[in-house]
Amino acid sequence: MKRAHLTDADFMAAAIFDGAVVVLSGSGGGLVEPDHITEAIERRFLATGHPRDLTLIHGLGIGDGVKSGISRFAHEGMVKRVIGGHWTWSKPMQKLAREERIEAYTLPAGVIQTLIREAGAGRHGLVTHIGLDTFADPRHGGGRVNLRARDDLVEVVTLGGKELLWYKPFEIDFAIVRGTTADMQGNLTSREEPADIDAFAAALAAHNRGGRVFAQVRDVCATPITPARAVTVPGVLVDDICVYADQKQTTSGHYDPAISGEAPAPDTRMPPPLPEGIRYIIAKRAAKELKPGACVNFGYGLPDGIPAVAHAEGVDISWTVIEQGSHNGELLGGDLFGATRHASAILKSTDQFDLFSGGGIDIAFLGMGELDAQGNVNVSWLGENIVGPGGFVDITQRTRKVVFCGTFEAKGLEVELEDGQVRIRRHGAVPKLVEQVRHITFSGKRARADGQQVLYVTERAVFELAPEGLRLIEIAPGVDLVRDVLERMPFEVSLHPSLRVAATSAD
Repeated sequence: MKRAHLTDADFMAAAIFDGAVVVLSGSGGGLVEPDHITEAIERRFLATGHPRDLTLIHGLGIGDGVKSGISRFAHEGMVKRVIGGHWTWSKPMQKLAREERIEAYTLPAGVIQTLIREAGAGRHGLVTHIGLDTFADPRHGGGRVNLRARDDLVEVVTLGGKELLWYKPFEIDFAIVRGTTADMQGNLTSREEPADIDAFAAALAAHNRGGRVFAQVRDVCATPITPARAVTVPGVLVDDICVYADQKQTTSGHYDPAISGEAPAPDTRMPPPLPEGIRYIIAKRAAKELKPGACVNFGYGLPDGIPAVAHAEGVDISWTVIEQGSHNGELLGGDLFGATRHASAILKSTDQFDLFSGGGIDIAFLGMGELDAQGNVNVSWLGENIVGPGGFVDITQRTRKVVFCGTFEAKGLEVELEDGQVRIRRHGAVPKLVEQVRHITFSGKRARADGQQVLYVTERAVFELAPEGLRLIEIAPGVDLVRDVLERMPFEVSLHPSLRVAATSAD
């Protein structure tokens, strides 16, 4: 019977050759992040200049936002190409992309993870509807986000008269994954981790395509992992294991069994804190769209305040899901978005993305960076740096109803809620409603063709996606329609015949 090969991180770092394709599993906030291994790879490069010219692939942003995760590879010459679903966890890597020092691509996180899985299954890439008419579509850039990115990673194909995207397969040399514990057969369990993410898919892809799988664990047990269903990655896929006793569950540092789903939810819980100011105004209005019995997704940022408002107002949220794999968990938010407490189920994120792609979500509440007249939304490229979509495209493209949440303007906007009236004390210097979004993360054209219901909620106005484009359906009390809304938009917008003033009082 196979025995686990125990080694150290420096041995693993020395095995990675120049020009290798490396898949890194994990998620931001330290979720299932194999940072002890990546630190060794970085240390070797800084000392010797090798490995260099790597291709780095990651579905979700990985790291602590300062030095770990993706940032371990953010040295000129170390990587030549990065294909990432989320870039904001590494400012140094964003800088390399901005300065044209690497070939930079971004694709939907679920597409990347599923494409890795398809590579492991020996299938010829991924054919899917996800990404049509967005930045991932080759007619809108094909995922390229700088001039050095010249290769065609995506093609438009027609099957059975239906237009789809073909994401071309990866060749993978190394997969770097993490578990909590390994047994002497090399099996890994992630039972004390916040999520499984795509560790199995990454290991499958590297192993089945002749590559190597490096795993980091906190400890090794002398007896087999039980129950057998607790094994996340079977030992047949794992080549080398290093033990790092100081491994943290998340960047918060401590181990919390509620985060790993090992502790049952208490009978009574502390209510989540209500958002304040503009966040409260937007969350309160967005919460009105919740319906009994719905499967709901809440995105990062403004939407993560909606559950607190719903709780305060006695609105039932039947079922919640997020892309890292959690079901019905209490969102932690901030840098730990992706981790939850007291989840009722935790799936592999690859399986969760299948749920999204197939239309399993009833309503999703997502953030909104830019919005244009056609109802397109940009959250993936704002300002000078590429952001990446994370799971945004995968979530929004098949959800029955999408509610985008964002401020009407940015930079300096000051708004207060006073006696049920929205008071704009100071307008923002940067408009968020623009003639044309820079990057199409959500396509109004595609949503209309697919019959999705779409709302755009700001602190002063609510819009809907209509056949002709954006339509204003509601303004907040205290807001002047012409002065505060229409005159501050760069394009004309149709008005709903029953345009109404909404109630936003705190009662």
